[in-house]
Amino acid sequence: MKTIIIIGAGPAGLTAALELSKDKEKYNIIIIEEEDAVGGISKTVELSGNRMDLGGHRFFSKDKRVLEIWESLLPFENENDPDKVMLKRSRVSRIFYRSKFFDYPVKASIKTLLNLGFFKSLRIVFGYIKARIKTLPEKDLESFYVNQFGRPLYSTFFESYTEKLWGRHPSRISADWGAQRVKGLSLKELVFDSFRKLFKRKNQSNTKTSLIEEFSYPKLGPGQLWEEAAEAIKKNGARLIYGEKVVRINSFEGRLVSVITDKGTEYKGDIFISSMPLKDLLCNDSSTPDDIRAIASSLPYRDFITLGLLFDKRDCTSKLINKNGLIKDCWIYVQDPEVKLGRIQIFNNWSPYMVKNGSEIWLGLEYFCDEGDCFWRMDPEKRTELAVKELYKIGLIKKESRPKLHHTERVKKAYPAYFDGYSQIDRVYSYLNSIDNLFCIGRNGLHRYNNMDHSMLTALEAVKNIKENVTSKENVFNVNTEKEYHEEK
Repeated sequence: MKTIIIIGAGPAGLTAALELSKDKEKYNIIIIEEEDAVGGISKTVELSGNRMDLGGHRFFSKDKRVLEIWESLLPFENENDPDKVMLKRSRVSRIFYRSKFFDYPVKASIKTLLNLGFFKSLRIVFGYIKARIKTLPEKDLESFYVNQFGRPLYSTFFESYTEKLWGRHPSRISADWGAQRVKGLSLKELVFDSFRKLFKRKNQSNTKTSLIEEFSYPKLGPGQLWEEAAEAIKKNGARLIYGEKVVRINSFEGRLVSVITDKGTEYKGDIFISSMPLKDLLCNDSSTPDDIRAIASSLPYRDFITLGLLFDKRDCTSKLINKNGLIKDCWIYVQDPEVKLGRIQIFNNWSPYMVKNGSEIWLGLEYFCDEGDCFWRMDPEKRTELAVKELYKIGLIKKESRPKLHHTERVKKAYPAYFDGYSQIDRVYSYLNSIDNLFCIGRNGLHRYNNMDHSMLTALEAVKNIKENVTSKENVFNVNTEKEYHEEK
């Protein structure tokens, strides 16, 4: 029996454990999780009967393996326990720009034209034509966006929000991020998609991921699914350790032999699967070559804070509570450069069961920041006061409104960033490929801004290699690198 040490109990680590634990006669599995709960960035926090999704997670994939795992854990119908189910949800997300709502992704519609105005709309069309005639070398994220959408549309809907998200201008970010997150999407695709919807063609199998209209969502939030996964893993005999952080990696003759946690405990293994930040993994291993360590130490991340605010619906303006009731948005992207607020989740719309009282509206305000900066260290009461002022400033709540409940969740290393040391990430992958018994998976494990299903796929590919005694990690590294979104296959 081989002992497999899995670092991290997020979607990637739990997926690997779930698949390997099915062969309990072959593998002794130990999962080490730094937090006191599973799910990583996909966990759900409960507060006085209200549930909070840290970053907003749509369950959507075109990979059958991923869909089968989700269905096995939380089916759409469950007679034995009606709370342990997936819900079908409509995807509604909009951009809030200059006090007006725009569909996201932006649609070629009469409403969009009216919101932008005739002359600005005309500039966007001609800007796109110009971009198609004279394509820029894609040396950075700005040039990528301009090629995809034209400069006027890029300046309107992408430039300021991207800078708010990453803390630097798109001209200083690698084009790889755009190629990964906006695969195949362009102004032309937005127009074609609008015509498809006009003629009621809703088959999502050939739809760009950014344009999907329907997704699945656990009844009690994304953390519910990963809690079910953890229970299944433990039933299969795996050991799940909470509240221990791996702080040291021990290697011998090019192979990992053990890890040591902040509790002083050493865990020895034959095979290691890591979803911990690549930067921490390599810098905590004394055998990492100096040049690789230097690259790893310069890998950048962006952190964020989700601030949960519970309001009475009467405290909200008509922009949130219109004449038909609560607006249907899951997310609202805040393009206003005058406020720090980046994105708003309306938890009621992810699942009505996320909110205890139907007369209240439960918001998740997302602020992008860096660990240790002024906003990160701000007193929670002052942060809440700032957030309330910003909601009023952009016209979503009334002046006298005060939240009934507020809660802060800090999320470290939420977004692996595509600048600085990232330019040499291939050298890091080559080094990782030389370590036979180490498999790096997931968003942070590969320093790649993956969706949840991509993170799961990296785990499935690693498990496949382990079972077949394949030491190369090329298939793991290649998940979510294609120009066309791989889920369309």
